[in-house]
Amino acid sequence: MKSIALLLCTALLCTYASETNTSKTAKTVSAVKKTDKTEDANHTKALLEQKVKEQMEREKKYAKEQKFYQGDDYNLSEHEVDPKTLKDIPVIEPDYDFDITDVYRDDI
Repeated sequence: MKSIALLLCTALLCTYASETNTSKTAKTVSAVKKTDKTEDANHTKALLEQKVKEQMEREKKYAKEQKFYQGDDYNLSEHEVDPKTLKDIPVIEPDYDFDITDVYRDDI
């Protein structure tokens, strides 16, 4: 009779311990999931901020390039060529008797 009572108490204790352990595990898993979600959210936010900074840098570079290409701030009038001075430059006639077939010959 004592052994049956002892066996019953042992079974009840094991059942109670496993339920307690399961609920603790579930709470722990839930806490870990919340922590993971928080860490993922923080990581995603940090990654997003990094991408935004990179894009802002690209936009600054693009704005600087556009300023250069538009040329509003540049005065190039001092580099203009006077058409009167072009008359003094001799005309170089092209050499029309050049034969390109020698370039592609294999027997040379």
